[in-house]
Amino acid sequence: MSPSPEKLTPGKLAGLKAVSDSRNVIAAAAMDQRGSLQKSLAKERGAAATGHDLEVFKTLVTDVLTKHASAILLDPEYGLPASKHRHGKGLLLAYEKTGYDANTPGRLPDLLDVWSVLRLKEAGADCIKILLYYTPFDKPAVNEFKHAWIERIGDECVANDIPFFLEFVGYDSDGGDEKSIEYARKKPSIVAGAMKEFSKPRYNVDVLKVEVPIVMEFVAGTKAFKGEAAYSRKEAMQHFLDAAAVTSKPFIYLSAGVSNAVFIETLELAGESGVAYNGVLCGRATWKDGIKVFATEGESGFRKWLEWTGVENIENVNRALKSATPWTTKVTAA
Repeated sequence: MSPSPEKLTPGKLAGLKAVSDSRNVIAAAAMDQRGSLQKSLAKERGAAATGHDLEVFKTLVTDVLTKHASAILLDPEYGLPASKHRHGKGLLLAYEKTGYDANTPGRLPDLLDVWSVLRLKEAGADCIKILLYYTPFDKPAVNEFKHAWIERIGDECVANDIPFFLEFVGYDSDGGDEKSIEYARKKPSIVAGAMKEFSKPRYNVDVLKVEVPIVMEFVAGTKAFKGEAAYSRKEAMQHFLDAAAVTSKPFIYLSAGVSNAVFIETLELAGESGVAYNGVLCGRATWKDGIKVFATEGESGFRKWLEWTGVENIENVNRALKSATPWTTKVTAA
């Protein structure tokens, strides 16, 4: 699809510029994990992890890694102290509660109780980020709930003239295992379906933060391949292009918890396919292996690990981003 570029209002344009590099590519780090990070820290430590632990962890990641990133994604619950250590780089703030209620079908979302888009903007946000668990194949009642929810947030971002980044993570609405080859075969249509839906003007989304439409360990001929193929290398590259073809909006890739090596190979495959993606918001692929270091060696050990391995990880991502294209090819000033 190549319609004329979408026109951005001054606030939205300024917000996107604030989180981008000099090429207008988004090379951002993500550090908005809350519940999952707390559980991982506690597991590695063998004792409870507190809110203070999360604040310290996030501050160290932000202080070291934003020197090598265009922006940082944080949460307002534990990330505001960290936001003061971002070396002048852009700030995205999460607006959703962490996780979802596993007892209610459909992985329904919820917003943080004492926050609004206005309050996040007042706290220093250049952009607003929402995570939504979504599959086009869930029951209509579930998806109608989610559609209306995103419409409200989109309107709130329009009212405050701030960019809206929508991240969606797919799942199997039939309850299947999302690590299985069966899910890997469904994933291209789940990712493309979500991208198509939330590109509609009614949602007022500015940037789609998306999963790659394939699972690398099921791509034959890759280093990540584990022996069972859901797609050939050529088919995988076509899935990148097919998903991109459903939207004219800027979109960026998330790392979805894979290792740094797998994420780099994923970006290389995306580049080889020729897909016009506009950057990344990369979290765990940069700092995940440091959780154990923080839990066992404390702040000083974790800082050393970040300055060596964490920086190496993010620089690997930055090199792979040579294949990304500027979002300014898809949007323009109003």
